[in-house]
Amino acid sequence: MAIAFDVVSLLFGGLILYLGAEWLVKGSAGMARALGVKPLVIGLTVVAYGTSAPELAVSTAAILEGSSAIVLGNVIGSCVANLGLILGITALISPPAVDGQLIRREVPVMCVAALTVPVMLYGASGQISFIEAGILLAGAVLFTLYTLFVAAPSNRDATTGADLELPEGIAEVPPEEQSKGRLAIITFVGLGLLVGGGDLFVEGAQGIARAIGMSERQIGLTVVAIGTSLPELAASMVAAARGYSSLAVGNVIGSNIFNIFLILGVVGLIRPINGSIGGLAFDLAFLVGTTALGVLFMRGTRRISRGEGALLLGTYITFIAMATLDL
Repeated sequence: MAIAFDVVSLLFGGLILYLGAEWLVKGSAGMARALGVKPLVIGLTVVAYGTSAPELAVSTAAILEGSSAIVLGNVIGSCVANLGLILGITALISPPAVDGQLIRREVPVMCVAALTVPVMLYGASGQISFIEAGILLAGAVLFTLYTLFVAAPSNRDATTGADLELPEGIAEVPPEEQSKGRLAIITFVGLGLLVGGGDLFVEGAQGIARAIGMSERQIGLTVVAIGTSLPELAASMVAAARGYSSLAVGNVIGSNIFNIFLILGVVGLIRPINGSIGGLAFDLAFLVGTTALGVLFMRGTRRISRGEGALLLGTYITFIAMATLDL
C-alpha cells in the first residue's frame, strides 16, 4: 500500500512540475521583456533561485535529521545533473548559443563553486564548519548582488528585440499592454508549482528507494538529486522548446552556483556538514569533471552542439549507473 502511494505521489508530482515549468517560463520571459533585460539575467536569478528551492528544502530537512550524506549527495548529484542531464537534454532539443559575457563572468564563478566543495572538505576536520558555511552564504549574496546591479544593467543596454521575443500566450499581447504584476504572478505561481511538484516527486521517490534498500548516499546522489533537479529540468526543457535556450543555460549555471554557495551555506549554518573527502572521491571527481566538460563545450564555438549534448547526457548516465552500483 505504501509503495502504491509513493508511485501516485511520483506521477502527480511530475504533472505539477510540468505545469509549473510552463507558467514559470512564460512569466519569466515576459518579465525579462517588461523590465528590458535579457532572459539570461532572469534565468541566473529568479529562475535559478526558484528551481533551487527543492534542494534547499530537502537538504535542510536532511541536516536536521543529522544526515550529512543526503545533503552532500543532493548538492553534488544536483550539480552533476544540471550539467549532464539538463544541459545535455537542452542541447539535444535546441543547441544553445552561450552568451560571451556569461563565459567571462558567471562560468568562472561556477568553476570556483565546484572546486570549493573538495577544498572545504579536505583536511582533518572533514566537514563544512559554521565559518566556512558563512563564507559560502556570503558568496551567494555577492553573486546575486553582482548579477542584479552590475550584469543586468550591461545586459539591458545590449538587449535586442530578438532577445526578448516571448513564447506563446505572452507574445499575443503587445508589450505595452503587459502587466508587470500579472507577469510576476504567473512567474511566482509557476515557481510554487515547481517547488510543490518537486516535493511530491521526491517524497514518492525516496519511499520507493528505501523500500528497495538503497543507502543514504545512493539516495542523495540519485533519487533525491534527480527529484530536486526536476524543476531545473522542466523549466530548461520548456525554455529550450520555446526558443529560450539562453534562459535554460542561465538556469543551469545559476542553479549550480546557488546549490553550492546558498544551500551548503544555509544548511552548514544550521549544523556542520560532515563528509570525508576519501569517501566522496567518486562524487567530487564527477562534480569537477562534469563542470570542466561543460565549460569546455561553452568555451568552444559558444554553441553547445547536439553531439556535445549527447556526450554530457552519456556522462550523466554513467554517473548514475556507477552511483547506483555504489562503485
